Amino acid sequence: MNKPSIPRIYETVLQRHLANDRQMAFVSGPRQVGKTTLARSVATAYLNWDDDTHRRHILAGAEALARFAGEDRLLPERKVLVLDELHHFPQWKNYLKGFFDTHGERIHVVVTGSARLDVYKKGGDSLMGRYFPYRIHPVSVGEWLHPVPPENRELHPPSAPRGPDWEALFRFGGFPEPLARKDPAFLRRWNRLRMEQLVRGDIRDSTRILELDQVASLAQILCERSGDQVVYSSLAADVRSNEVSVRQWISTLNAFFLGFYVRPWSAHVANSIRKTPKWYARDWSCIEDEGKRSETFVACHLLKAVEFWTDTGLGDYGLFYIRDKQKREVDFLVTKDRRPWFLVEVKSSDTSLSPALARMQKALGAPHAFQVVMDLPYADADPFSRPDPVIVPARTLLSQLP
Repeated sequence: MNKPSIPRIYETVLQRHLANDRQMAFVSGPRQVGKTTLARSVATAYLNWDDDTHRRHILAGAEALARFAGEDRLLPERKVLVLDELHHFPQWKNYLKGFFDTHGERIHVVVTGSARLDVYKKGGDSLMGRYFPYRIHPVSVGEWLHPVPPENRELHPPSAPRGPDWEALFRFGGFPEPLARKDPAFLRRWNRLRMEQLVRGDIRDSTRILELDQVASLAQILCERSGDQVVYSSLAADVRSNEVSVRQWISTLNAFFLGFYVRPWSAHVANSIRKTPKWYARDWSCIEDEGKRSETFVACHLLKAVEFWTDTGLGDYGLFYIRDKQKREVDFLVTKDRRPWFLVEVKSSDTSLSPALARMQKALGAPHAFQVVMDLPYADADPFSRPDPVIVPARTLLSQLP
């Protein structure tokens, strides 16, 4: 049915890439997030590995592919070849390296995939220096308001989201089709089929994992516990497996964009990796609990922002949570170039300022600390103008992010 009439910020990003960079563009993200629509909008030639006819064009070799892309035809602009889901081809990295080294000066290459394009280690040669990654996320509040990202800065000025848009995004999620339909029955069917495709399609076809029923159960449990610390022993008991397998399965689910880890902040990266992470679903529409959905909603917006800023070259950004030895906790810390930038504590309606914010802000030296409240009406003020901990409507802060 209708797709949402929301121009995506990634259209501008991809156009800027094609105008300014010679490297290949690697566009990755969940299924149904809009990667193919985005890539085809700039393509002069398009091939999908999952299509039998298209696959034959790819397997015919680099020279045949270059002819298919129009290298031998005079056109006013450089050709743009889109290769969709190419990571299903076991030798895809070596294939791309050879093609780019021979034809990259005359043909732009855009590669899209519904798995992290750095997760497959089957190729022998490195593609380092030959591509830039762009990680595509569902529609966010800021993207709906500002379809063109600002140049050379992170934040937009605050803008008020329309009430119906805010409610639709929170209820139906940011994936384009269910967001456009706004139909609860369609959302339930769509979520069920998406999970089926992820586990019994993508994971079955691309990994050696055989315990698909247990992986499906694990995925459901993780979504129900979105925002909780990951206790591998408990999850292993729940799905009747062992901790080693559960760790592997969660890593695989994350690689296919079902969810993501948020690790505790530590100035020493190794310490952060060893400590217990939290896990968040990438689609908050599947979460029934209102508090968990609110926290996941904000987590997804923050992750989108830090990955967008990193991918577009503004710096090195990260998303963490804070927990001290007394078990005092703040939901999120956003870092910039490995230094604390701002803290976020998420509340559904509580407007009593959390004492942990001021304590953690002082300990970390973070310039900003926000208690983000979902139910508060929009406030036309910039929270980044405040150096002290401040209660901020979620509508205000999220409108400033990409």
